[in-house]
Amino acid sequence: MPAHRRRILISMCLALATVVSAVASLNVALPDLARATGATPTQLQWIVDGYALVFAGLLLPAGALGDRLGRRRVLLAGLAVFGGAALVAIFVTDPGQLIAARVAMGLGAALIMPTTLSIITSVFPTDERERAVAAWAGVAGGSGLLGLLVSGVLLEWFDWSSVFATNVVLAVLAATATLINVRDAETHERPALDPVGAALSALGLSALVWGVIEGPQRGWTDGLVLGGFAGGALLLSAFVSWELRREQPMLDPRLFALRGFAAGSLSIFVQFFALFGFMFVVMQYLQFVLGYTPLEAGFALAPVAVVMIGLSQRVPALVHRFGARAVAPTGLATMAAGFALLATAGAEASYWRLLVGLLVLAIGMALATTPATSAIVDALPAEKQGVASAVNDASREVGGALGIAVLGSVLTEGATRADGVTAALLTGAGVLLLGAVAVALRAPSAQRRGAYASRSGSGRSSPTGAQPSGPGA
Repeated sequence: MPAHRRRILISMCLALATVVSAVASLNVALPDLARATGATPTQLQWIVDGYALVFAGLLLPAGALGDRLGRRRVLLAGLAVFGGAALVAIFVTDPGQLIAARVAMGLGAALIMPTTLSIITSVFPTDERERAVAAWAGVAGGSGLLGLLVSGVLLEWFDWSSVFATNVVLAVLAATATLINVRDAETHERPALDPVGAALSALGLSALVWGVIEGPQRGWTDGLVLGGFAGGALLLSAFVSWELRREQPMLDPRLFALRGFAAGSLSIFVQFFALFGFMFVVMQYLQFVLGYTPLEAGFALAPVAVVMIGLSQRVPALVHRFGARAVAPTGLATMAAGFALLATAGAEASYWRLLVGLLVLAIGMALATTPATSAIVDALPAEKQGVASAVNDASREVGGALGIAVLGSVLTEGATRADGVTAALLTGAGVLLLGAVAVALRAPSAQRRGAYASRSGSGRSSPTGAQPSGPGA
């Protein structure tokens, strides 16, 4: 890999880590934040969830915006919004203002995440793209866990605002690296904007994620929760209907008829359902059952991130040798084995026993993520890489929100916290196994890049041999 493309990859992974680490890193600081600001439990919930709600809801429009206006430009705008909002959060003490700051950070994150992957897929030639996507996928999975560790270290010496200060520093570093290393020129045709589709997808996904977030608190049969699900379903149905009628749709629903695209999206959804739910459950297990401090819990989970990021670079070679149809389901099944091992740990487990399960989980995640992400982005031509990346990210965020809600609910229903942890982890293992079977049945034996193009004037879909657009982003 030439040095200039390596610098681009590092810049994009830094920007990605900035966003992903902010999803969970604040959880460690919530007790300190509550004491300092007087935030109620509901306000604390929305300081965390306001970010996730806006982030997930705006991913598809943000990806399309990057395709239309230029990915480098949109990425820099997202980093400016994200970093500026985090800077404001350092100096405010009112819970309502913190919620607003986190919402603004979610907007910036939505602009950042899909553009990082679409820049990579547009810049790297075919013989290097798989390794670059693998590095991106490893950081996407591992940097959330590293964020927990960094937050735990900071809180040993500083107060809760240090978490936001770290967000600012990372955003500045990522913006500087992007300005230096990523060129502005783009050669592919830029698709037209779709404001109606953007609004319908944003509102529909937001309503769906809101229902998932509120379900454990209000009850899954609460009228508002059911209303959120119903509203989300209606809006997303309207989005599908609208996109099917457009000559140049933002996201053509027919894409999900492509076996690779559908299997990749399902796999990402299941992986992050399990991983986000695992992070929520295992942090409580380590601290409340085994008595770890937040810092000790962060160090305990660090090997998962290290293995995921390191092993991801080796996965493309396995895919070439055995095929994505074998590697991706094997990864999900291996994750399930890791969950099952951790579920048997009990209330007095040694760390070495936990480590075995954690390493198995990390190996499975590395095996599953890279072929799934590659399947999604390889299905679309260069001018639609922002939307392809956004589908990957939306699958991740919606799956993660549902995983926290479902596994968190199972956790609270246990007779003891240890019993709840066991039940939650076994539930996660079951979902992963079902996902492995579904992906194995749905995944194609092969899929070439650009397998789908937007409808032409004749109203029909056609395959394309679209190649990357060159060094521009």
